[in-house]
Amino acid sequence: MPENSIPGFFKALELGVNTLELDLGVTKDNQLVLSHEPIMSSMICTDPSGSTYDDSTAHEYNIYQMSYEEIKAFDCGSKSHPWFPEQPKVPTYKPLLTEVFDTVRFYLARNKSLKKSINYNIEIKTKAATDGVYHPIPQEFSDLVYHTVDGNIDWKYITIQSFDFRVLQYWNQTYPEIKLALLIENNLSPKENLDSLGFIPHVYSCEHILLSRLAIDQLHKKGMQVIPWTVNDAARMDTLQSWNVDGLITDYPNKF
Repeated sequence: MPENSIPGFFKALELGVNTLELDLGVTKDNQLVLSHEPIMSSMICTDPSGSTYDDSTAHEYNIYQMSYEEIKAFDCGSKSHPWFPEQPKVPTYKPLLTEVFDTVRFYLARNKSLKKSINYNIEIKTKAATDGVYHPIPQEFSDLVYHTVDGNIDWKYITIQSFDFRVLQYWNQTYPEIKLALLIENNLSPKENLDSLGFIPHVYSCEHILLSRLAIDQLHKKGMQVIPWTVNDAARMDTLQSWNVDGLITDYPNKF
C-alpha cells in the first residue's frame, strides 16, 4: 500500500502489526504532515492536475514552503512504485498526524476483531544542513510534535525516533519521560554512537546488517531494546528473532 498513508495503516492493522511507523514533515502553515521526503516526491506523487513531473521540479514542491491545502491536492498513491511492483494503485494524499490518530482510533473502534490500541513510532526528520530550509530547527519541530501528541494519544503508545542526535538530545532534556529510539545508519560502533548521543535511549534502531547476536546481547545489557530496520527478507527475520531482537521494522509485515 502507499507509504505513510491511511490506507496503508489500515492494511497494517488488518495484518496484526502492533506499531505504525511514520515520518513527519512540517508545512508552511505549521502543521505536521506525514512524508518520508521533505518534498512532494515525483516517484510517488502526481500534481493537482494529475500530471507527472521530474525530480528537478519536485524540489520546487518543498513541503515546508507549502500550505497543507496545497499538499493535500497531490495524489501520492496512484502511480506505480518502481521499488514495490506489487503495490496497488490507490488514490490517496499525505495526511496530517492528527487525522491519522483520529482515523485509526475510529477504525479500531469499528473493527472489534483488531487490537484495541496501537503503538506509534514517529520519526522526526531533520538535518543540520537543511534547518530552516526543509524543516524547522529541532527544538521547534520537537515542540510542535509534543504539543500535537500530548492530550491526543497516551504517551505510553508513542516512541519518538530520529537519525538526528540533536532531536533526541532535546527530547531527553526537555521531555525526559518520553520513549526515544536512536536511528543509526553509520558504521560506528554502538559505543561510539551512544557516547556521541550522551545518554542511553530506550531503543537502539540500526540498519539490520549492522547487527550480530553479540551486539544485541551487549545492547540489552545496557538496558536498551533493539529494533532494526528495514527487514524485508523472511529468512533474515527468522535469524534476527533467534538473536532476540525486540521488534522489526519492515515494509512487508505480511512476510513476518
